[in-house]
Amino acid sequence: MSTIKTSQNIVPFLWFDKEAEEAIHFYTDLFPHSAIHKLTKWPEGGPMPAGTVQIGDFVINGLRVHAFDAGPNFTFNESISLFVQCDDQAEIDHYWEQFIANGGQESQCGWLKDKFGLSWQIVPKELGDMLSSENIKGAKQMMEAVMKMKKLEIADLKAAFEA
Repeated sequence: MSTIKTSQNIVPFLWFDKEAEEAIHFYTDLFPHSAIHKLTKWPEGGPMPAGTVQIGDFVINGLRVHAFDAGPNFTFNESISLFVQCDDQAEIDHYWEQFIANGGQESQCGWLKDKFGLSWQIVPKELGDMLSSENIKGAKQMMEAVMKMKKLEIADLKAAFEA
């Protein structure tokens, strides 16, 4: 297991039906600075099927997260997502392709769902700067461009902002 430490005292907790271990490995393999701290399975005779994840404690790109398998009672929806700020278009393309592969789903405005149903926003770092700019017209034009996109294209956003 890992030596990556975080000082978070608020930790996202992800409830999976029975895919927690697969998701934990997917996320920690996908992001740098990631590792699994603890992966404990439900025992025979427990409240969940033996071998599914009882405690999953892991870090993805420095963010500590917990997960477990607890059945289909609750599922992810778009009311919460994880926001990934990317340095360049290549990074956006990389994450976008990895998340939609094998059953993920594209949405609008840089949003997607991974194959586990968890929503993510894959955005360029400069998006926030353009939105909060004193160039109100540019921010509005850029947002109009965002609304027409699925995966965000930095060059198109900058062109809309500067038009």
